[in-house]
Amino acid sequence: MNLKKINPNLQKALIENGLTEANEVQSDSFGTLKSGADAVVIMPKGEGKSTTIAYTVIQKLEKAIGESTRALIVVRDKEAVLEMVEMFKKYGNYCDLRVFGAHDKGDIDYDKNQISLGIDVLIGTPNKINAMFSSAGFNMNTVKMFIIDDADELFKLRMDAIILRLSNSIEKTQRIFFSENLTERVEVLADKIMLEPFLFGVEDYEEE
Repeated sequence: MNLKKINPNLQKALIENGLTEANEVQSDSFGTLKSGADAVVIMPKGEGKSTTIAYTVIQKLEKAIGESTRALIVVRDKEAVLEMVEMFKKYGNYCDLRVFGAHDKGDIDYDKNQISLGIDVLIGTPNKINAMFSSAGFNMNTVKMFIIDDADELFKLRMDAIILRLSNSIEKTQRIFFSENLTERVEVLADKIMLEPFLFGVEDYEEE
């Protein structure tokens, strides 16, 4: 994939999966997302939103370190959890990042035990993530990337309160919203929790 200064092993995995050309939003946002800045990324369905999330996290984290979660990705449902875990398997096959998915239909004690063994990337639904972190007392301050997928859908379902609560539990992190549409709820929560966020995927975007 033709992205500037992309990790060679990541690039190799992307090419092996047929991803050789980045689209405009992927090209425009790569440097900013890699830098650690907060951002809102608007990508229509079928434009590679999940792929962009996966390779952005792989690029940033690179390898397994320590025992604590460093990237927290919140997705809409069980299907989205399984899809995102699969993305990391495909694009992260040349790195050793430990990825775990948790959803509402999974056993919470099993999930908590797996997390305590040490993972780098936790993918989960809002309710499950909220339940695990509020009951287990995990240290959220190790989270370096806090990513919300399908932000417009989640906030429409009134999940913005949970997202706000989780965000407030993390002292310092990179916050990124991925969304199909730039809705008022997405803009409002971005303004609440992000530091001068960049906006990608909307014509004539400006730094907020």
